[in-house]
Amino acid sequence: MRLARLGPLALLFLAGCVSLLKPARSFTATTPAPAPNYAQASSWAALPTRRDSADALPRAASLRDGQATAAADVFFIHPTSYYWRGRWNADVGNARLNRYTDRTTIFNQASAFNAAGRVYAPRYRQATLYSFFDKQGPDGQQALDLAYTDVKAAFQYYLAHYNQGRPIIIAGHSQGGTHATRLLHDFFDHDPALRKRLVAAYLIGCQAKTNEYQTIRPCPDSLATGCYVAWNTSDRGFDYPPYYGLAATNPLTWALDTLRAPAALNRGGVGPDMKRVDAHVTDAQVHRGILWITPPKVPGYPRFFLPGYPELHHSFHAADIGLFYMNIRENAAARVQAWTR
Repeated sequence: MRLARLGPLALLFLAGCVSLLKPARSFTATTPAPAPNYAQASSWAALPTRRDSADALPRAASLRDGQATAAADVFFIHPTSYYWRGRWNADVGNARLNRYTDRTTIFNQASAFNAAGRVYAPRYRQATLYSFFDKQGPDGQQALDLAYTDVKAAFQYYLAHYNQGRPIIIAGHSQGGTHATRLLHDFFDHDPALRKRLVAAYLIGCQAKTNEYQTIRPCPDSLATGCYVAWNTSDRGFDYPPYYGLAATNPLTWALDTLRAPAALNRGGVGPDMKRVDAHVTDAQVHRGILWITPPKVPGYPRFFLPGYPELHHSFHAADIGLFYMNIRENAAARVQAWTR
């Protein structure tokens, strides 16, 4: 299936037939593609030393790519863009998949951070979408574990060869947010020296808990550093007990309270094509581990529709970043300034 040529709405439709995306053989019966070599530029979807999709800016907006003079770095981990069923994990040498990743998640998600820092985004042997729906055995988790070994190796290479002691933003969405959550466990939670360089972590669209770490806490406000923010976006009025206890930040106020923030505080959403900035696109309110919103009246921010998974029909998972693009962009830059004071 040449899914990389399809648009996001078509992918959501196909994802509705989740069973069709299940790899034919078990994880242990397949041979993963070779691990990436992060000394090679081709193993990175974004590097600040070259032109790539992370340099993008929304049209009709007076914005600037600040990577050339940025004081901080951003280590961005992209979400799932691999839907094939031939293997449980993607091949980083798959040129078609890489083009799709670059023109979607790197273009319209990683770019939200290019005002705050130099953007590094590794390619990795991401787990196929079905991994998140695999409840019958260990295959899905094994695929996610393999993907994380690449992300961890990429971060180790980044620290050794690129960082040079600079402050760091960790950011990821969905599968990328899951791996980012693990990075904080492995590298920051028990390392005071490295933790001092953490500006903030944006753990978006994953399941980071309020007590996820021993030493790192959810950010209490818009300028706190050394902390993390997290949210999962859904229709107003939806209640989902499995998310009770998850960290939820309001990206319009950067507070942890349950007050409703009006759409007037939304600096602008950006759709997948980045052709416009939609000011005041929606409000936001934290409710029991979920971020409630009023559904936008403008196109470009679809719900996540999966037949057989009614709890997801209320989800704006694909727009977790897009709905708050400008707020994220401004906040990341503001936290870097707060860190450097």
